[in-house]
Amino acid sequence: MKKLLFSLVAVAGLAFTSQAQTEKGKIMLGGSVGFSSSKVDGANKSDFSFNVIPSAGYFVSNNIAIGTGVGYTYNKEVSDLNLNQAFKVAPFGRYYVGLSDQFKFFGQLSVPMSFGNNKIVNADGDTGAKTATTTDIGVNIAPGFAFFPTKRIGIEFSVNGLGYNHSKIENEITGSEAKRNEFGLEADSFAPKLGVQFYF
Repeated sequence: MKKLLFSLVAVAGLAFTSQAQTEKGKIMLGGSVGFSSSKVDGANKSDFSFNVIPSAGYFVSNNIAIGTGVGYTYNKEVSDLNLNQAFKVAPFGRYYVGLSDQFKFFGQLSVPMSFGNNKIVNADGDTGAKTATTTDIGVNIAPGFAFFPTKRIGIEFSVNGLGYNHSKIENEITGSEAKRNEFGLEADSFAPKLGVQFYF
């Protein structure tokens, strides 16, 4: 019981020593990283995907930050005989509304863009010729909530929100072009994003 009480006091102490992380001149660092691997029964090789997109933001005034994420995605699907790899950039603006020193609501406007290509993959996972050039440009408005247990760490909970995406695939073989526009609301509370940002 003493250990539990001590732990609660320590956590409360960290919370009360938290300072305003969203002041003008502060910097926040974060991003996303992920990978997955799966194998279809009977396939010689596994499907594999990987992404890393670090991000940085700067507070141009109290509670208003601008920044960008820059990264790379790689998605090899042996089961579909396709490899897609892309360079990604996602400039954003974020506005915080303070509920208290430790709890803040935020809204984020981002413009995610990716520029990549598709290549043929054979059943053994070997990569072949380039088949298409891909471009995706979108706009997303997402709400979120941040908890600051210390002055340098923010734990975030957010949902996708309202978004638009324009994608274009240019076929290298036929010279044809396929375009697609998507618009929708994805505020799914059953599929939230949980993240951590670092503030300096």
